[in-house]
Amino acid sequence: MAAEKGSAFLLKIGNGAVPVAWATVAGLRTTQLSVNGEAVVVTSKDSGGWRELLSGAGVRSVSVSGAGVFTGSAAEARLKANALSGVLDEYRLSFESGETMTGRFLVTRLDYAGDFNGERSYTLSLESSGAVVAA
Repeated sequence: MAAEKGSAFLLKIGNGAVPVAWATVAGLRTTQLSVNGEAVVVTSKDSGGWRELLSGAGVRSVSVSGAGVFTGSAAEARLKANALSGVLDEYRLSFESGETMTGRFLVTRLDYAGDFNGERSYTLSLESSGAVVAA
């Protein structure tokens, strides 16, 4: 697998239409993706002292976080509106290889910060709701 540029790891938000048109959340300088899973333990006396897990069971989720400079783009405005209203929306993670991960996410955190004579920055966190599809 070839190394990929971090700048090519993009967070995109849908426009709510069918079919969905994607807009890149501008100004993001850092992004992070975590795939989480909870295990269902099925260990018994027959396990020989080793823990056993049930394949395909448990809860899976995807968490996304990012930080960047506020640019006032339409995508940032939609993300902010979603955060304020607590609305789930379609998001897509796009990678340099062309791979994508798409699903419905809730903005669980949106922080703004700024220094005198400095740019306005923000950090965000998203949590998946339902299946996240990799393509």
